[in-house]
Amino acid sequence: MQLRQMTNHNLILFDVEAESKEQVIKQLISNLVKEGYVESEQPFLEAVLKREELSPTGMERGLAIPHGKSSAVKKATFAVARLKTPLEDWESIDPTNNVQLVFLIAIPESEAGSTHLEVLSTLSTNLMREGYMEGLMATNSAEEFLSRLDIEEKEEVSEEKEYTKTVVAITACATGIAHTYMAAEALEKAGRELGINVLVEKQGANGIEDELTAPVIEKADAVIFATDIAPKQKERFKGKNYVQTRVAEPLKHSKDMLQRALSKPDGVVETNGEEEESKSTGSNGGGFLKDAVQAVMTGISYMIPVIVAAGLMMGIAKLGAMPFGLVNEIHEAKYATHSNELFVILHHLDKFGVLIFKFMYPIFAAFVAYSLADRVGLVAGFIGGAFAGGLHHTFWGIEGIPSGFLGALILGLAAGYISRFLNQKIQLSKNFQAMKPMFLIPAISVLSIFFLNFYVIDPVFGGLNVVLRNWIESAQGTGDVVLASIIASATAFDLGGPINKAAGAIAIGLAADQVYPLTARVLAIVIPPIGLGLATVIDKYVVGRRVFEADLRVAGNTALLLGFIAISEGAIPFMLRNPLITIPINIIGAIVGASTAVLLGAVQWLPLPAFWGWPLVDNLWAYLLGLIVGASFIAFANIFIRFAMIKKRELQAN
Repeated sequence: MQLRQMTNHNLILFDVEAESKEQVIKQLISNLVKEGYVESEQPFLEAVLKREELSPTGMERGLAIPHGKSSAVKKATFAVARLKTPLEDWESIDPTNNVQLVFLIAIPESEAGSTHLEVLSTLSTNLMREGYMEGLMATNSAEEFLSRLDIEEKEEVSEEKEYTKTVVAITACATGIAHTYMAAEALEKAGRELGINVLVEKQGANGIEDELTAPVIEKADAVIFATDIAPKQKERFKGKNYVQTRVAEPLKHSKDMLQRALSKPDGVVETNGEEEESKSTGSNGGGFLKDAVQAVMTGISYMIPVIVAAGLMMGIAKLGAMPFGLVNEIHEAKYATHSNELFVILHHLDKFGVLIFKFMYPIFAAFVAYSLADRVGLVAGFIGGAFAGGLHHTFWGIEGIPSGFLGALILGLAAGYISRFLNQKIQLSKNFQAMKPMFLIPAISVLSIFFLNFYVIDPVFGGLNVVLRNWIESAQGTGDVVLASIIASATAFDLGGPINKAAGAIAIGLAADQVYPLTARVLAIVIPPIGLGLATVIDKYVVGRRVFEADLRVAGNTALLLGFIAISEGAIPFMLRNPLITIPINIIGAIVGASTAVLLGAVQWLPLPAFWGWPLVDNLWAYLLGLIVGASFIAFANIFIRFAMIKKRELQAN
């Protein structure tokens, strides 16, 4: 692919001034709109920012490659910004990366699986070539930049190297795009320099590319798994020495990895695709705490679609019942056989949502265990999650309070670590090897989970849930406010970050167990972006002048819109610019708004914070009043504090 055909000189910007990732992306999108490649800024911006949430688009050596697929894109293209001052806060695979060169790739939705991947793979591969990045950074004009974009491929037939060693590899990142190809190129380049024949299979978003055949694998001396996800068809490499690492590692240590694979591997791939003599099956290393945190985040990512699906089914049912005044009654058994067929459907949709919720904890715990132990951990994790969700109470016909989210968390981690330990320690002859994953590990790990739940988790955490529920019910308003304040402050603290997600997981768990509604959580999601967006609109009317810079006023309009559709990340530009002002005000505003709504009787059980979920709130007037109070506090506090700072600077200047 010729990259210069995908862009033009008007899309190459030099000496761009920006203080955040969002500013750079917005400038590039604005340029794409001017040039007629993108129909509308907002839909494409949302697509790019949504992609940013999946994994870092910052690379290393000052590079970032944000990208997005959207129906708002008319023609596949990319825009480039070379920044005047490098950005330190662009999340990158190299934590020390200060971004100075940004490629923003825009792809129509219809070309998501073709042009999208071709551009990314070509660009990613070129950027790994020696001198390529430096050449782009040294250019002084758009024309010169375009001339350096494409590398003329020269057939390297001058000397046929006689390789004495062969290493095969699989590269795969979470999204299957840039890092997959860059890691492959890095390994191949290092192999050429070391005289090692390196053949790489890319398991990316477009499926398996350059698939390693059985004869090639047979002749290989070792295999490298440079993956952030479980590699497909790993059993093909049985008996081979292997090295397991993250997909970003070859970009920095490719030569070391090749030498380690040949001389000091991590272990040998077993028949069933699991490893022996390894550091930690299913783990990419990093220690107990890092493994546990990664496992929990994996579990949450798989759990969220279950929650959304359940909430949508219940939401549709309740919205359909609203015109008939049956929002709170549609779940009653009498509507299962009602003469009105619509009521019957709505009743079963509501029940369907409740049924889906029951699988929230099994899915969560199963993938926590999977992250730690690979496939051998799935069964025990799923069973542990079923215990946490109280399914054993239902099936056994006994009374009891389920252990909920905390139970699922501990049982999922326990299932993963137990399964991983068993997989490493149980050694069988080749004739009995299949018994380990199919019989021994499931039997021992599931039995362990049974006893752990029976003697520890159910009594302790089920009892804790009883105490918490009784405390909330007996607190007569005071306890509600305390819990609402805790949940709201954690949710508003980092706007979609790890603390926010942790608070969300706990709040959703309490709601799923019918212990405490999601009112404070959903309000704390929308209050900060709406409040900050409102501040940028009314500041000139409140203090007679603008107190926000021009770029933040643009960000404010976006934040206001995103707030109503429950995307709190719209407030991030404000937080990055002035964290010491923005974060405390966001937290206080969320607490004030959520507490107001909860005290006045607003109740929201469903995880639907966007405006279309508002009709499902009990005492909607109280909910909206809390929203107005919280957003107004954030708006006015920001305006007055920033106005005071401006006046102080002006006095000092005089």
